[in-house]
Amino acid sequence: MEHAAVDPTIFRLAIFVLAVFVGYYVVWSVTPALHTPLMAVTNAISSVIIVGALLAAAATAGEGEGARAWIGKGSGALAAALAAVNIFGGFLVTQRMLAMYRKKDRPSANKPAKEAGTDAVMADKRA
Repeated sequence: MEHAAVDPTIFRLAIFVLAVFVGYYVVWSVTPALHTPLMAVTNAISSVIIVGALLAAAATAGEGEGARAWIGKGSGALAAALAAVNIFGGFLVTQRMLAMYRKKDRPSANKPAKEAGTDAVMADKRA
C-alpha cells in the first residue's frame, strides 16, 4: 500500500488556515488589561516584518530590470507599507488604551464644578 505525497502548497495552506483560527481565538480571548502589552509585541513583530520587506526589495535589485525584479521590489514595498500602517495604528490604539487608565482632573471637592471655573475668571478680572 503506497501513500501519496501531499502537495506542499496544500500543506502550507492548511497550516495557514489553522494559524488563522488559532490567532482569532487567542486575540479575542485576551482580557482588556493585557491588550496594551499585546499591542506592544505586535508592533515589535511588525518592525521585524519591515526589515524583511526592505531586504526582499533590495535583494531583487541585482537581478536587472526584468518583470521578476519589479515584482520583488513591488511586493517588498507593499509589505513595508502595510507593516508601517500596522505599526502606526498599533501606536494609536496603545495611546488610546493608556489614556483610558489615566486619572482625570476633578474640580475641588469643596466647590461645585460651576463655581470652580468662575473663580479663575473672577481673579483675572480683579487683576
